[in-house]
Amino acid sequence: MTTSMGDVIIKARSEMKRLTGLEAASTVKTVKDESGWRLLVEMIEKRSIPDSMDILATYEILMDDNGNLMEFNRKGMRKRVDTAVSEG
Repeated sequence: MTTSMGDVIIKARSEMKRLTGLEAASTVKTVKDESGWRLLVEMIEKRSIPDSMDILATYEILMDDNGNLMEFNRKGMRKRVDTAVSEG
């Protein structure tokens, strides 16, 4: 079964919310390789006021060709206001 990039992104963000309880902020990267789908997704680790001070964590996610979550790892954290993003 071929899974589209859009479907993989939606499923990855949904699975990460279910497993971690965190909300997705953005999808930074999605690529298909021989291992499956590799994504970098920023999740909101801690909400703050103002929201520019939210703490975002970048997670590297591996999903198989059918869009099943195989692995995830937190690669780094930053304040939303910080523009430098770690590409883990």
